[in-house]
Amino acid sequence: MDWFTSIWKSIVLGTVQGLTEFLPVSSSGHLTFLQRVLGYDLGGGSMTFVNIMMHLGTLIAVVIAFRKSILALFKKPFKMLFMLIVATIPAGLAGVFLGDKIDEIFSGERALLYLALCFAFTGLILLIAEFVAKRQKKVRPLGWGNAVAMGVVQVVALLPGISRSGSTIVAGTVTGAKREDVAKFSFLMSIPIILGGFAVEVYDVAKTPEVVTSMGASGIVGVIIGVIFAAVFGFLAIKLMMRVISKANYMWFTIYLVLLSLTCFWLDALAVV
Repeated sequence: MDWFTSIWKSIVLGTVQGLTEFLPVSSSGHLTFLQRVLGYDLGGGSMTFVNIMMHLGTLIAVVIAFRKSILALFKKPFKMLFMLIVATIPAGLAGVFLGDKIDEIFSGERALLYLALCFAFTGLILLIAEFVAKRQKKVRPLGWGNAVAMGVVQVVALLPGISRSGSTIVAGTVTGAKREDVAKFSFLMSIPIILGGFAVEVYDVAKTPEVVTSMGASGIVGVIIGVIFAAVFGFLAIKLMMRVISKANYMWFTIYLVLLSLTCFWLDALAVV
């Protein structure tokens, strides 16, 4: 792949990853959609490595945005840290045992159909979250019940097209926690998930280094640029999402996801990709 093609594709992927990781529209779903529809393949089957590197960019964004909250996790009595660990366990285990199967399903011939269903599901739960949030009269600080609920639904978000941030925010909102607490905890929950995926990918690369070397210098430079774009746009998305959550206004995201779902259905029916 030539330098220009590698760089502009990585810029697109990084920008999309940064914006969609923290907006409730599913970053993995968008990356899968782009790779499927636009034929992105940065180096002979190395897209898994590229995807996880883009996630690393958004990890940088969340660490910068919530650096004070992250430092506070390691101060006594460590309640928030323990809640974060417990909330991460379900998705961590599911990723280990189901990750390869999910990748296989969403890289198959009917990937667009599955994406359509998942995008539609995310749009539906966002409608539910807005309905509940605007009618809640009593809310309470985030507690163990909210954290466990958010951790359980994060398992479902392993499916591309189902938003991790969206599903966890919905769970926290429906269980009655303060919106701001829910948003912050949801973003913090992304840290161990991304780190875990990154560690697994590094291990796989160590076993099969040709996954990276096959990309060539242009591919590697492109990925680095993509990571930078993912970090910048991820930071901007976090700032935007904090404002959106404070007002519980998810309607525009729902409309967007419905249109995207219909597009996936249409493309699947036509069998053009």
